[in-house]
Amino acid sequence: MKRFVILLFALATAVSGCTEYSKALKETDPTKKMANAKKYYEDGECFKALPMLEELIGLTRGTQQSEEVYYYFAKTHYCLKDYYMGNYYFKSYAKSFSSSPKAEECSFMAALCSYNLSPSYTLDQTDSKTAVDELQYFLDQYPNSALRDSANHMIRDLNFKIEKKDFEVAELYVQTMKYKAATSSLQEFLKKYPQSKFREQAMLLIIQSKYLLAEGSIDTKKLERYRETMESYITFVSAFPKSTFLDSAEDYYLRSEKMVTKLTTK
Repeated sequence: MKRFVILLFALATAVSGCTEYSKALKETDPTKKMANAKKYYEDGECFKALPMLEELIGLTRGTQQSEEVYYYFAKTHYCLKDYYMGNYYFKSYAKSFSSSPKAEECSFMAALCSYNLSPSYTLDQTDSKTAVDELQYFLDQYPNSALRDSANHMIRDLNFKIEKKDFEVAELYVQTMKYKAATSSLQEFLKKYPQSKFREQAMLLIIQSKYLLAEGSIDTKKLERYRETMESYITFVSAFPKSTFLDSAEDYYLRSEKMVTKLTTK
């Protein structure tokens, strides 16, 4: 019996809630409708706030209330994790109400939406690059913002993700035995990211790629390519004399040295 009473109470509450929401949706007074929309937003029921705010966009266009409506409309999209639309409406707010005290916040939130759209480093990083550009734009617009540390932290995070993806692409050439392309790609990677955390590993892969390229080359190119492998080893050792990869690098050097000796004493 007690359980039955509880179920009846829950049903009555749900029906009451639906009726209350239906009334809120049908409200024609923009001020009251806005109050309802804000309440649903603040209660975390953003899916309920959205249709009311969408209607209010049209109802309040050209009025003083439109700024507040647009602000909550953008925030509601973010609440619903609709980051594409959130980005669009936050940007629109910052542009349309550039003198508003909330313009800085909305410019940051637009960039934050882009940051949230950044995928895993294993995927295409176009969205990550867009997010970096938008965060940098925010910093250019508001260099003294209290949010600058957060923006810089996100830029570092995104740049590392982009860097890691670029390294993975270069590394893939080695894995697919395209050693000439691997060498070129890894060298470009090191030029682009001279302080990369992957620098040591990239330099080892260059040695490996050059050695394996030499090994599979026609006779007229072998000598030159084995010598290039040895030169890359010397560069590597100079940069990382205590590298954990030293044994592997030295093995390629010694094998290359042996082949150079063999090819020059024929």
